[in-house]
Amino acid sequence: MPTVTLEERRSLALAATGAEIRADGEGVERFRGLASPFNVRAPIGNPKTWGFYEEFSFGAYTKTLAEGDQRMLIDHASYYVVSRVSAGSLNLAQAARGLDVDSAMDNELSYVRDLKANLRNGNITGMSIGFYVVKDQWSLIEVEELGDDGKIRVFEAELRTVLEARLLEVSAVTFPAFVDTEAELKSVSHALVMRGDVGAVERRAVHRPELRDLLQVIGREPGETTRDAVPSEPGETTRKGVDEIDLAMRGLSARYGLKLPA
Repeated sequence: MPTVTLEERRSLALAATGAEIRADGEGVERFRGLASPFNVRAPIGNPKTWGFYEEFSFGAYTKTLAEGDQRMLIDHASYYVVSRVSAGSLNLAQAARGLDVDSAMDNELSYVRDLKANLRNGNITGMSIGFYVVKDQWSLIEVEELGDDGKIRVFEAELRTVLEARLLEVSAVTFPAFVDTEAELKSVSHALVMRGDVGAVERRAVHRPELRDLLQVIGREPGETTRDAVPSEPGETTRKGVDEIDLAMRGLSARYGLKLPA
C-alpha cells in the first residue's frame, strides 16, 4: 500500500533563534541562526484539549544531514532559493542546542538583497523548517499550570517526541508562529494521520469535531478502538482500501493541506 506523504512545518521567532547577519573573516555577510531546538517542548494546538506538546530529540537530523540536499528558502517558496547544501552555500549542523544554520547571502540575487533588508528592518521575523517525520514516540506527561488565582494545577497532556526527521528545507519566514486556529489544526491533523491511532483522534474530536474526518484517512471506522486495529509502523498508516482512502484524502486535502502522494 502507498503511504501518506505529510510535510510538516515548525517555526520560531528570530529572537529565539539567535539569528543574525554577520560578516565572516573575509568580510562577506552570512546568515546564522537556530532553525530547530532540541529537547524544548512546544505546544501544537491546545495541549489541554485537542493539541499536544512536541519536542525534537538530539540527533533527530543525523541521517537526513548525511543523505539530504537541503535548501534555505524564503517563506517556504522554492522560487526563492537563498542557498543549498550541495552548492556549498548552506551549512547545517547539529549542536547541543539544536539545528544550526549557516548560509551564504549572494548579493547577485535581488531577493537576497531584499531578505537582508527585511531582516534588518524587522519585516521577516522568524525561522521555520519543512520536514517529514520518519520516527516519533508518544507519551503522557503531567504539566503544571499557574492559574489566575495563583494556585498551581496539574493537567495531563500528550507529548510527541520526534526521534528522526527528514529535513527538506529551512526558511526565513514572515509569520514565525501560528496566525490562526486553522493553521494549528492543520499541524495537529498531520501528526494524527502519521500516528494512525483512532483513539487519539476521537479524544480530540470531542473538542474539535472536524478532526473525526481524519478517521477516513487512517482507515478506521468511527467508534473502532485502538485494540481492534492492527498497529502500524512509525510513519505508516493502516488503510481499508486504496480507492476509498484516496478519495477521502482528496476530500480532506483542501481543509488540512495534506500533501498527496503522486
